[in-house]
Amino acid sequence: MPSSSGQCTCLRPFLLGSLLMLGFLLLLFTYINPNMDSPSLGMYFRPAPSCSHWANQDNSTLESDNETHHTTVLIWKWPFQYKFDSDCGVFGVQKCYLTDDRSIYNKADGVFFHHLDIHLGDLPKIPRPCFQKWVWTNMESPDNVPRKPWLDDLFNLTCNYRLDANIPVPYGYLVPRNSEDPDFQLPTKDQLVCWIVSNWNRNLLRVQYYNRLKDHLQISSYGKAFGKPLSEEDNKKVVSSCKFYLAFENSVHKDYITEKLFRPMSLGSVPVVLGPPRDSYLRHIPGDSFIHVNDFASPKELADRLHHLSKNPEEYMRYFRWTKESKMTISWFGKEHACRTCGYIQKHRKSIEVLDSTASSQPPHGLLTASSRPPHGLLTASSRPPHGLLTASSRPPHGLLTASSRPPHGALKS
Repeated sequence: MPSSSGQCTCLRPFLLGSLLMLGFLLLLFTYINPNMDSPSLGMYFRPAPSCSHWANQDNSTLESDNETHHTTVLIWKWPFQYKFDSDCGVFGVQKCYLTDDRSIYNKADGVFFHHLDIHLGDLPKIPRPCFQKWVWTNMESPDNVPRKPWLDDLFNLTCNYRLDANIPVPYGYLVPRNSEDPDFQLPTKDQLVCWIVSNWNRNLLRVQYYNRLKDHLQISSYGKAFGKPLSEEDNKKVVSSCKFYLAFENSVHKDYITEKLFRPMSLGSVPVVLGPPRDSYLRHIPGDSFIHVNDFASPKELADRLHHLSKNPEEYMRYFRWTKESKMTISWFGKEHACRTCGYIQKHRKSIEVLDSTASSQPPHGLLTASSRPPHGLLTASSRPPHGLLTASSRPPHGLLTASSRPPHGALKS
């Protein structure tokens, strides 16, 4: 009868072989299932689903997924090299992870591209995962950005100042005042009309109008165009000291209304606007908070109106009635766009659309419908997701974000 030690000796090769086989199977499983979450990043990334699995999810399942995982937005390149953190709570958006780590491309829910930083040779080299959305953003007017035809049929979503963008982010917006906000106090005024400008081109409509207007009233002019550059602090002081500020846009395009309007309002000056039609401004601010040059037959008539208001304080103060219930917030370039993109993706995971022409403000015209299947494996969609304009509840709770929090190179042309 064999001894027990002999039996153990016979079993050893079997046990060793079994352990080796088990290890091999574990390595093989890991290799063929690359979507296994890393322990350190699992809190951010959901396992990449198959296309059929993802497409068949109902809204309740997707909402539950939002509560469990962070939504990841890959910043392909920082806009104008201007970096920002991943805290989107100030915009009412939670569970967002913003990163520039391209190694997580296959797991990112969205990829965020800034038009002026997109280069043909720097686009992703591998197909876009079926669940992923490519987002195009740009805050310049069509006159001030180069058209890149090779971007057509490439993106799923647009994010910019136009209100018909998938993710509209205007340069500024009104939010309700709360009990903690101080009452509005009109700054001391010692100048009638002011204008601060750097980009001077005599062919621009705003320059032509200014040259006619200055014949009928005194305009205090500052900025590089007049050899009077101002610091950020001096800029605020000048605008606050003026009864009226010339909020003249450098070009006239649909919804192109920049900080030239919103900033003077936040500093206690009445904006005199030149840009899109009055109706465009009324989508952002009350009709009695600004003066539009189109309301007057000539620059002289406008000048006469400004002189009249200057001599009648009670009439002038009516332009500040909006301050009783609202305050102005300047949008946070780059960060707000990325955060609101994250929030949109959370709510529209199943909506995939491909846009022909990258967006609302790429020249020479607006949004076009998709005409062909895009490269890189993008998916088409049967319908466009709702646009969803910004609501007060989803905006920053308080505080103004000034130009000092914007890109150092000045993404915005004065």
